Amino acid sequence: MRPIKTLIADDSAAFRQLLVKFLNSQKSIEVVGEAENGHEAVEKAAKLKPDLILMDIRMPRMNGLKAMNQINGLKNTKVIVLTAFDIQEYREAAQEAGASAFVTKKSMVNDLIPAIQEAFKES
Repeated sequence: MRPIKTLIADDSAAFRQLLVKFLNSQKSIEVVGEAENGHEAVEKAAKLKPDLILMDIRMPRMNGLKAMNQINGLKNTKVIVLTAFDIQEYREAAQEAGASAFVTKKSMVNDLIPAIQEAFKES
């Protein structure tokens, strides 16, 4: 099975670097790009056609929820929200926007890989 091509969308360069290192340690995942805001995430998603986007919610220029609504037109691209804000309103909005999962950065080490596996279990 080929690796899951993944785009990381988060406004923190330090967090993106940490996440790239974490994901690159997984043989089933290949990071193909990074975006620092929602607008860039939409552009890179169209260009790179990733299998998965790890999307923060609070970002400049365009938040992750608005970006998700624009990205939903891409076939075969799943989105997992990865955010520091465990707010019920965000969970509901992410679900309505079509997110495959909602993972907090606090629980990322334990919950992210299982969420990715679950999102691609039927694929």
